[in-house]
Amino acid sequence: MNTFKTPFLFFIFPFFFSSLVVAQNIDSIPAIVPLEKQYQYDFIERDSLTRYTKLTEEDYDKIAQELDIEIAAIKAVVSIEAGKSHKGFAEPGVPIINFDKNIFVKFLSKAGISTQKYKGNIAFSRVNIKKYGSYSKAQFARLNAAKEINADIANMATFWGMFQIGGFNWKKCGASSIDEFVFQMSYSEEMQLELFARFLINSDLVKYLKAKNWRAFARAYNGPSYASKGYHKSLASAYNKYK
Repeated sequence: MNTFKTPFLFFIFPFFFSSLVVAQNIDSIPAIVPLEKQYQYDFIERDSLTRYTKLTEEDYDKIAQELDIEIAAIKAVVSIEAGKSHKGFAEPGVPIINFDKNIFVKFLSKAGISTQKYKGNIAFSRVNIKKYGSYSKAQFARLNAAKEINADIANMATFWGMFQIGGFNWKKCGASSIDEFVFQMSYSEEMQLELFARFLINSDLVKYLKAKNWRAFARAYNGPSYASKGYHKSLASAYNKYK
């Protein structure tokens, strides 16, 4: 059994091994209860806290050694989830995100929140790059609009950082709340890698990357439609590139 040995900065969390919650499978998530406190974030005005520089080989090596897997296996996942740029941030303090409208609607329904009176909310519209100037800004416009309905649910319905981990997996990433998860995802690429490592451990996925079992990893991480998208083949190809 893998254990996470090195604490990161001031965030130290114990790891608990339980049933698998995959990156894009929301069926096993507990019912959401509407929260009185609505968290709001200002990603731009945290420059003094944000270290958004690219990951170094030392960062990769540290996590690879702790998980006993190859650096190439980690980079393969980054290559698929973050693209060739391997970036976790669109700009200083602004992590790469993908807001999922369908998951948001499903979570709202679980929380007993009707969407009828929010029909004009842009959270339910398509990504409008032309209007907002970039894909990132368009996605944040949708996320911020969704927060006006319920901030916690909006953040949980969003995929974050260079590994595109769903916010609903905040517990699997060792965070104490969705609030803390978002803060950590907005801190640095190094922290995004740390969260990914925690997710792998707590979801029992390390064994698949260690064995280079791309099909099993793809099924767990990307969901049942992984094969139709060739996710496992892309992983294998990326691994061979970085190996």
